[in-house]
Amino acid sequence: MSGTERKESEVRRMMQTPAPGVPADLGVRAAARGGRLLRRHRALRRTGWALLVAALLALTLWALVTEPWLAPPSPTSPPVVGF
Repeated sequence: MSGTERKESEVRRMMQTPAPGVPADLGVRAAARGGRLLRRHRALRRTGWALLVAALLALTLWALVTEPWLAPPSPTSPPVVGF
């Protein structure tokens, strides 16, 4: 018996057996699981947005306090000319 014939006979045997029963509460359980997944995704999304806003706020406050766009003060004074 070749591999193809063996597979065909196995499929025929599976098709001849009655289909397994579906639990009566399958729809309720699926809806409950879907609800939990949606709540979890929503909570993760809100947490991510909150962290992003907090990071942007921290960056803004840091920039306002340290003013990184200004040149640092010179460590030495310029030479005095004209004395």
